[in-house]
Amino acid sequence: MKLSSFSLLPLALLPSINASFATDIFSYANSLVSSQSGEEARMHSQMSKDGPISIMDSWTWTNCGTAADVVQLKSIKVSPDPPVPGKNLTVTVDAEVLQVIEDGAYVDVTVKLGLIKLLQKEFDVCEEAKNANATVQCPVQKGPYSVSQTVELPKEIPKAKFSVAVRGFTVDDEDMVCLDLLVDFMKRPGSV
Repeated sequence: MKLSSFSLLPLALLPSINASFATDIFSYANSLVSSQSGEEARMHSQMSKDGPISIMDSWTWTNCGTAADVVQLKSIKVSPDPPVPGKNLTVTVDAEVLQVIEDGAYVDVTVKLGLIKLLQKEFDVCEEAKNANATVQCPVQKGPYSVSQTVELPKEIPKAKFSVAVRGFTVDDEDMVCLDLLVDFMKRPGSV
């Protein structure tokens, strides 16, 4: 399940991993959740407070970048909100690209369940876009972008809170984007 590409630069680069790998991560997370005590399960990593925080029903995002970053995030929207494990999720990202993004740009993605690191991986942005046949391909020209991508969430996602840190860099190692996400899968649609 090649879930993403540059089209969802910050949010969906995590799901660009294949389906079996994603399933393994969430299965591992599920076993951790079921083995933790109540106190440990409530612990979560502290998110960056550098930028404005956008709070939705079960997720938040923080732009931890600066005005000098190559990609200026304007908004991130998901549907359905809250996301539902095992269902399709459509993500729409509005951003302004301030300089051309060339081959070699990359993002470092870290996913945590509480204080436990589930994934830390570097993704080649242009390669991911190419592999996913995204509408936006490198070199990405300056200008405004509004892109949407639909991905299928693994059904194995446990009832837990996940934090995702995305740090993107150009081929010249200039800051490209900085994003922190907190996704709460403890709230399920229709649950009280």
